[in-house]
Amino acid sequence: MLVDLRESEECAQHGVIPGALHFPRGMLEFWADPSSDYHREEFDPNRRIILHCMAGGRSSLAADTLQQLGFKNVAHMDGGFERWNQEGRPVEGGHKDS
Repeated sequence: MLVDLRESEECAQHGVIPGALHFPRGMLEFWADPSSDYHREEFDPNRRIILHCMAGGRSSLAADTLQQLGFKNVAHMDGGFERWNQEGRPVEGGHKDS
């Protein structure tokens, strides 16, 4: 599962990686923690989860957070969306002047 941790405004401005699920960083612990009233089924501790943000800082910290919650198969994209975009990989949406 590829998780986009950016804010909605960032996704709207810059576009998204096709197939990525949008879960803003501020909600991650609530959605990932099975004891939370806000837990989302997508966050299965046995599932492979790859996190990304704009440049890699938030996703690196979020990967650590998920590991502390017991997730074993977590990684983050070094360089984030910016690197993905610079390498010419597919992006959906966003403003062309961003």
